[in-house]
Amino acid sequence: MESKAPTAPSWKTFVFYILISFLTSLSVFAVLRGASKAKVDKICTKVETPAIYYAGESDRKKTPRGTTSTTESDLVILLWTWPFGERFPLDQCARIHGISGCTFTVDRSWYSRADAVILHHRDVCSSKTQLPQEPRPFIQRWVWFNLESPRHSPNLHFMDNLINLTLNYRRDSDIFSPYGWVERAKSAQNFRIPNKSKLAVWVVSNWDPSLTRVAYFNQLKNHLKIDVYGGGHRPLARDKTMSTISQYKFYLAFENSLNQDYITEKLWQNALLSGTLPVVLGPTRENYERFLPSDAFIHVNDFPSAKELAAHLHFLDANDEQYGRYFEWRKTLQPIGYTDWTTHYCKACQALQQQLDYKTIPSIAKWYK
Repeated sequence: MESKAPTAPSWKTFVFYILISFLTSLSVFAVLRGASKAKVDKICTKVETPAIYYAGESDRKKTPRGTTSTTESDLVILLWTWPFGERFPLDQCARIHGISGCTFTVDRSWYSRADAVILHHRDVCSSKTQLPQEPRPFIQRWVWFNLESPRHSPNLHFMDNLINLTLNYRRDSDIFSPYGWVERAKSAQNFRIPNKSKLAVWVVSNWDPSLTRVAYFNQLKNHLKIDVYGGGHRPLARDKTMSTISQYKFYLAFENSLNQDYITEKLWQNALLSGTLPVVLGPTRENYERFLPSDAFIHVNDFPSAKELAAHLHFLDANDEQYGRYFEWRKTLQPIGYTDWTTHYCKACQALQQQLDYKTIPSIAKWYK
């Protein structure tokens, strides 16, 4: 019996396979896009779409709700949102920081007369509709305010060709407002290291195994006893944080992102204000030294491995004199680690009065890497 030659697939079969491949690719794309959107939605704060109200000439003498008292010469600064929904007094700049000349408001009906609008990125990064939708008044400046790392700042392209000034922890921002800083003391400081009964501690809220800091911790814990609070570990009440940390000799001030100038309250508040020696993981040592003395911290990059870092910490634990040398700078300098929203907005007030040039930043994303 003759065997039949195999027949070529019909054009209908070919089209069927092409259609199945297309639908499969479309499904995969939708899943990936959905995952990406879910990540952004988790990061970005959900706020209502901005509502703009026109305020006519007859309203110019009125003080809107949520507004500091004003004079004709004051700059009017509109907070487009309360940052993360957190409310605070808007009239504290003169009393706390000695900065005057600005009227702050959260009343969007003043949009048309505002000299500046401050946009807190995490409150407007879900959609462009969260930005002001009305035409911008002449010479009004938009200030991009963000204290989060690039990793946690999605949709920066929303800001293309819209922003005039940046308010950020980076030293090269238009309005430099870091998490903390060091000031020279007016007189010699009699700083005393708190009594220590424990070795090393880490307080972590975001336990993400993909982060560099978690990978380094997993190496370090093999050579050093570390107590971990938060993030699925030991519970720690907020009002007990500083007193708890102060009992330890070393605090792991590990940042969630390794970016230029990204040095947060983990160092300034948790470590320095509690009187504990910070072991830092973040930007380079040279970057840290732009903010505080070189002998005020231990950098993980100073050691070839986590094992050798642990050996150094054990050495300091056994030698009080050597440990104490890391606090010598406290005789003449003092850390400022408690900053709040008022601090950042008051710095904006001061800078806006001094900033005369009008510019537009083409891309925040290209700068903020």
